[in-house]
Amino acid sequence: MKRTAQPITDIESIADLHALVKKPPPRHPLISVVNHTDFYAERPKTEGLYRMGFYTISCKKFEGLLHYGKSQYDFREGTLMFTAPGQVIGPGPDCRVDEGWALFVHPDLLHGSALGAKMHQYSFFHYEVNEALHISEEEDALIKDCVDKIAREYTRTIDKHTQGLIVSNIELLLNYCNRFYDRQFYTRAKVNSDVVQRFEAFLKDYFGQSTLIEAGLPPVTYFASKLNLSPNYLSDLLQKSTGKSTVEHIHLEMVEKAKSLLWGTEESISEIAYELGFEHPSHFTRIFKAKTGKSPSEYRNLN
Repeated sequence: MKRTAQPITDIESIADLHALVKKPPPRHPLISVVNHTDFYAERPKTEGLYRMGFYTISCKKFEGLLHYGKSQYDFREGTLMFTAPGQVIGPGPDCRVDEGWALFVHPDLLHGSALGAKMHQYSFFHYEVNEALHISEEEDALIKDCVDKIAREYTRTIDKHTQGLIVSNIELLLNYCNRFYDRQFYTRAKVNSDVVQRFEAFLKDYFGQSTLIEAGLPPVTYFASKLNLSPNYLSDLLQKSTGKSTVEHIHLEMVEKAKSLLWGTEESISEIAYELGFEHPSHFTRIFKAKTGKSPSEYRNLN
């Protein structure tokens, strides 16, 4: 079994995190808002990485290296960063947080709520650190207001309204982040256009192979890796720029190649499906019909 270069410490609860940095237990077991400068003053100065069992939203301005997955980044600007339960992240020993805050939310707080059921829709929790959200002063004020309301709510006497109000403010915060990410995609239109063009070139090159029997249909991760982006960020970028997700682009390019094989060869539908990398011809037929409105055999008979 391959050994990791650095040890990974699992932090399952917010209370465990507070204990790690030698702070008092959280006022609420499932949520905590902290000031970065004070909170991490006693963190272990090691190269270790951390895998947390809860969502984190951090607004940071710091100096030094931040390690995320297999990469490291040098940020000197204030940014919003998001991680989902199970992701691995950790600051280097020379990393100093100048200012900022963090919100930790355990999934159990959201269990059974409408927000809990749709957390997967906030895809920015699975972006890489270099795809962080850069916010203006006005945007920062709006988000900080939500965070302050959350903190005030869980530090007062808990009653039957507490959880609902906390969850409502978390959802408001996330919806603001959705809006600001949309703005960031728009303001980076030139950069995004270059990414789209490179993606389309990789896509055509992949389907330019004479046969995909061995390679199969490419996964989203294949193109994300080629472009040095996270799969979620690539799909969101393409959706904003072209109106189609990465998977839709892959399927449409596959359909174009299938059309040329249907009209340009006498191969059977099954042979074409295998040539395009499908293990089961029925899967090929289903995608083809969904994109063209006709089955492969119906399309061939149009010629």
